[in-house]
Amino acid sequence: MRTIWKGALTFGLVNVPVKVYSATEDHDVSLHQVHAADGGRIRYQRKCEVCGEVVAFADIDKAYDDGEQTVILTGEDMKSLPAERSREIEVVEFVPSDQVDLLTLDKAYYLEPDSKSPKAYVLLRKTLEQTDRTAIVRFTLRQKTRLAALRVRGDTLVLQTLLWADEVREAAFPSLEEDVKISDKELKLSANLVDSFSADFDPSAYTDEYQQELRTLIDAKLEQGDAVDTAATFGADEDEDGGGEVIDLMEALRQSVERSRAKRAAQG
Repeated sequence: MRTIWKGALTFGLVNVPVKVYSATEDHDVSLHQVHAADGGRIRYQRKCEVCGEVVAFADIDKAYDDGEQTVILTGEDMKSLPAERSREIEVVEFVPSDQVDLLTLDKAYYLEPDSKSPKAYVLLRKTLEQTDRTAIVRFTLRQKTRLAALRVRGDTLVLQTLLWADEVREAAFPSLEEDVKISDKELKLSANLVDSFSADFDPSAYTDEYQQELRTLIDAKLEQGDAVDTAATFGADEDEDGGGEVIDLMEALRQSVERSRAKRAAQG
């Protein structure tokens, strides 16, 4: 794993140097868009709606639109905001673990001790375990102030960012305001049904069937020769003068597609 951040956990006078790692990763099969007719890549350009020019990323500023007016924020404006100056993960309070709403949990990070002796790290971990408490911490990452829950997973401290209170919507459904009567018999039968499905949760027992089937489909197409050379799906760049001739990509793509179709036909 690659370290994404280094700092120190602080609570009271205790300072725990740590390295921060992403605790999760995305295994989805990466797909891109192509033209159905010839397989050519679909590209998106940053185009100005006022002058119509394609704009380089270096020439792009940010802006806020309130529906009537737009406030442009330059690079200098953004630099004037509080930046990631602090390398501290400050513990602001310790709360009962069951008070942390699962709905507010967001991105998870592993913390590794970053000192010659992990004693302070282990002390904090054991304290959280014995008290059944979760530490609420505040820190800055990628120029954003974040609130997070610090908890224990096995032998490791895990930092899990929290959504701010105003980012969680309230559920207010009129249908749930009705006075619904549930009989004891109905409740008992429902409890029996739950009991029949009861088991210890094992995340490894579940797989992403969509991604598995997608990979199987891709492998089958490759095995059948139902593919074109990746290089043939890219357009040609203009020369330095901006007026170079474009290679006859369409013809190359047509030939690639015809070869692929012929190969599939020959294979039956």
